[in-house]
Amino acid sequence: MIKKRWSAFQEFLGTDAALSTLLAVLAILIFVVPSVGLVGARGRLLLDVAFTAVIIAGMAAVSSRRRAVHVIAAIGLVALAIRWAGRVAPSTTLEIATAISGLASILALAYVVMVQVFRAGPVNRQRVQGAIALYLLLGVAWAETYFAIALVRPGAFSIPATVDESSWDYYSFVTLTTVGYGDITPVAPLARSLAVLEALVGQLYPAILLARLVALEVGARGAE
Repeated sequence: MIKKRWSAFQEFLGTDAALSTLLAVLAILIFVVPSVGLVGARGRLLLDVAFTAVIIAGMAAVSSRRRAVHVIAAIGLVALAIRWAGRVAPSTTLEIATAISGLASILALAYVVMVQVFRAGPVNRQRVQGAIALYLLLGVAWAETYFAIALVRPGAFSIPATVDESSWDYYSFVTLTTVGYGDITPVAPLARSLAVLEALVGQLYPAILLARLVALEVGARGAE
């Protein structure tokens, strides 16, 4: 019975439906976790749990590609080990390592999800949701980058005193969508350049995404 259930679970992980799982976990990480008050040790622990869930869901989304799973697993495990070590023995060095390793795992995950979403074949609802998940992963990747820059160079951003780890996700998505409320402002040249680049990606991604998905769908129908 257990073997059958495990086989069924593995079969699910190899389908496009796993992309929907990734999107759901990302939505919780970005929208739900900060709204419940990401403050103090409990809040940071909740963030770590959510980040762990993203890695697991990402591995599920690409589980049909063994090499991709091995890469994500290796990078993800290192990132998670550093992140949890930073909670046990907090230090600036570990915080920087957490941001850098987190960025590496998010980028690796974004790449394999991109391959999964934009492969040849008909476009279904799950693949569209995977494309949305990829967009959210880009925002999270930039958030990790801003966090690392702020740690390495404290004056790189003009920020209010209430900023915590969740605020970098907020700032990243405000920049990605070109809303720009102005409460957090890049000051250093590198921070400004990254903010401009993110805003450009935020504008170009939906247009490129739509064109690519339409081309895939037209190609799939033409092959029938």
